[in-house]
Amino acid sequence: MQTAPDLQELVNRIRTRDYTIGIMGLGYVGLPLAMISLDAGFKVIGFDIDASRVALLNRGETGIDHLPGAAIKVAVDSKRFRATSDFADLSEPDAILIAVPTPLTKNREPNLSFVENSARAIAERLRPGQLVVLESTTWPGTTREVVQPLLEATNLSLGKDFFLAYSPERVDPGNDVHTTATVAKVIGADDSSSLQVAKELYDQIIVQTVPVASTATAEAVKLTENIFRSVNIALVNELKVIFDRMGIDVWEVIEAAKTKPFGYMAFYPGPGLGGHCIPIDPFYLTWKAREYEVTTRFIELAGEINTNMPHYVVDRLVEALDRRAGRGLRGSRILVIGMSYKKNVGDTRESPSLKLIDIMERRGAVVDYHDPYVPEIPGTREYATLAGRPSVDICASSLASYDAVVISTDHDAIDWQNITKYAKLVIDTRNACARSQSRTDNVVKA
Repeated sequence: MQTAPDLQELVNRIRTRDYTIGIMGLGYVGLPLAMISLDAGFKVIGFDIDASRVALLNRGETGIDHLPGAAIKVAVDSKRFRATSDFADLSEPDAILIAVPTPLTKNREPNLSFVENSARAIAERLRPGQLVVLESTTWPGTTREVVQPLLEATNLSLGKDFFLAYSPERVDPGNDVHTTATVAKVIGADDSSSLQVAKELYDQIIVQTVPVASTATAEAVKLTENIFRSVNIALVNELKVIFDRMGIDVWEVIEAAKTKPFGYMAFYPGPGLGGHCIPIDPFYLTWKAREYEVTTRFIELAGEINTNMPHYVVDRLVEALDRRAGRGLRGSRILVIGMSYKKNVGDTRESPSLKLIDIMERRGAVVDYHDPYVPEIPGTREYATLAGRPSVDICASSLASYDAVVISTDHDAIDWQNITKYAKLVIDTRNACARSQSRTDNVVKA
C-alpha cells in the first residue's frame, strides 16, 4: 500500500533538486518553462503529442527562433532533459506542469479537450506525492471543476496524497527583458498543502511568487490581465478611426499623451489582434459569465472592434488605391509585410495577417507576403488554403512591381527606408515608416 507523502521531505527534495519536473506541451509556453527549470538545476521530462517536435528537441533543437537550442542540447547530452510522446512515463516526474492549448470552438466556446486529455493521462499514472499544476489559460473554476475530479477518480486524496495548483503562464515571446524566469508567478491552490508544495517549486525557478486564495482566483488573474489589454487596444483602435476622420495622427497623439507620468498608459493600434492570448482569453470569461446571468458588454464590444480592424485596413487600402491609382482591389498585386502576429518572432497564432490576406484575396487581389521569421505559412483550421505559401524575397524592383505594400508586422530586420523608397503605395498599420528617413508621400496610415 502506498503511503501519503511527507510534506517536509518533499520540500527538502525540491530544495536539493532531487526532484524531476514533467512538462506537458512543449511550445511557446512549455519550452521556456522547461529551459528555466533546467537552468535552476532540475531534471526535466517534456511531453508532447507532436512526434516531430519531440524528435527535434531530442536532437537539441528548439524550432523556435527566439529560443536558442544550445541549452537544450547540453541538457539532452547530459541526460537532464528528454522529450517524449509516451504518456506512460508520466509516473516518473514528481511535478507535472500542464501547458497545453486552450482554443475556442467555432462558436467561441472554450475547447478544453487538450486540458482534459492531459488530466486523464496523468490520472492513469498518478502516484502519491505528485504535484500537478495547470498553466493553460482558462475560465475561473476549471482546475477545481474539471481537472480535480479527474485526478480524484483515482481514489487518491487532494492535499494528502497528491497536490494540485493553478499558475497562469506569463510568456511574452521574443521579450528579452521580461522573460519567463524574471516575471512574478501567480500561484493558486484550494488547499494549504498544495499551495505550499507549488510555491516551493516555483520559488526555485521564478524570481518571485505571488500566492492567491484559490485556483479560481489565479485563473481570474490571467483573464483580467488579458482583458485589460484587449479593452485598451480596442479603445485605441477606435480612437484611430475617429482621429483619422478628423485628420489627426493617432500615433502622434499617443506619443504626446504618454509624456504624462500618471493616469495614462500607452497602448497602440494595429491591424487586429494576434497571439494565443488576447484574441481568445476574454471570451473564456464571457462564456463562464453566462452561467451567472451576467453580460460582459465591455469584453464583447472590445472583441467586436478588434475583430473589425483587418476590414478597416482593407477599406483604407481600397480607398488609397482608388485615389492614387484610379483602380480597385480586384486584380491588384499586394504585398503584405509580416506574417507573425508580433515583431521579431515567428509566431503566427491568430495573426491578423492571415485575415488580411483572406479578405483581400476574396475581393480579387493577388497577394504575396514577406517575413524573415516565417518562411512559409503553417496550417491553420480557419485559413487552410494559405498553408505552405512561401515568403517572397524583396528588393527595389520587386517592391515597385506591387500596386501596394501593406505593413502588418513591424519587424526590426525590415529595411523600412527601402519600403518607402521603392513601393508605389504603403499602407502602414504599425507606424513603421516613421523610422524611415526616405519619402513618406506614398504612405497611408491605417
